Amino acid sequence: MDASGWVVRHAPLVPPGGVVLDVATGSGRHAAYFADRGHPVVAVDRDTAHVRPRDRIRVVRADLEDGAWPLAAGVFSGVVVANYLWRPLFEDLLGALNPGGVLIYETFAAGNERFGKPSNPAYLLCENELIAFFGQRLRVEAFEQGQISAPRAAVVQRICAVRSE
Repeated sequence: MDASGWVVRHAPLVPPGGVVLDVATGSGRHAAYFADRGHPVVAVDRDTAHVRPRDRIRVVRADLEDGAWPLAAGVFSGVVVANYLWRPLFEDLLGALNPGGVLIYETFAAGNERFGKPSNPAYLLCENELIAFFGQRLRVEAFEQGQISAPRAAVVQRICAVRSE
């Protein structure tokens, strides 16, 4: 599967050669995309069996929903989260960014239950939730929410924001 169009559109904002964190990496599609762009990448997930080993990607096996944040603070030039929501991590994601670091976040939102999974409200963002949280702490470059038709019909919310401190 190819990298998300949202991630591809905003990837150039990540400083060249900066270390990128791919949160809940899944198959590692975004880790691979950034590695191909010359970034060292840390790909973290509780199940790393589907991440193909390759140069520039360090895989970290960690259950992000059970336990302490497994990574150092302030070391990432980019943090990418796609199709994953665990609200208790929001502060850790902020803390992971170094000054000038870019957060690229895209996941499902309320209304997605019409199209299938996820349908549990615990895993669906509320209206304006990403901008309400991250927009107070980062400089927002782009924000979108609503229904999309590709790669499949869904309701999503997306933000790209930069740590300016």
